[in-house]
Amino acid sequence: MGVFVTGVRPRWSDMDAFGHVNHANTVTLLEEARIDLLFTEAARHGVPEMSHGMVVARLVVDYLAPLVFTGDEIVVEMSVRELKSASFTLDYTVRGSRQEGSAVVTTAETLMVPYNLTAGRPRRLLEAERDFLAGWRAGGNGA
Repeated sequence: MGVFVTGVRPRWSDMDAFGHVNHANTVTLLEEARIDLLFTEAARHGVPEMSHGMVVARLVVDYLAPLVFTGDEIVVEMSVRELKSASFTLDYTVRGSRQEGSAVVTTAETLMVPYNLTAGRPRRLLEAERDFLAGWRAGGNGA
């Protein structure tokens, strides 16, 4: 399976009163990881258009264990599950640290829709965007 792996560092202010990273801040960490894939990595592969308009149409988050602030990076693994002409679904697996065999604390999915900011409406994925995303699907290697 094509899996994009990135590290994201929670901030001390992400904790709630119980010392766990709260829901809203977990969603922000997912966003930071998604930006690393869809903006930074896409541009590195010659597909800068992805950063010109992409919106989350649906978000599902499942918490399997508390994400505890330690000051260290967490690991977010992402892959494309479904790729359509005008949307795609990203799956996320969040591990509580970079240590080998670190436990999965959260899984999530986002339905992403390319968006034309000028026209103010959704648009179809460009061929280059589809090719980039296809590299992160089952059987892909991200290349």
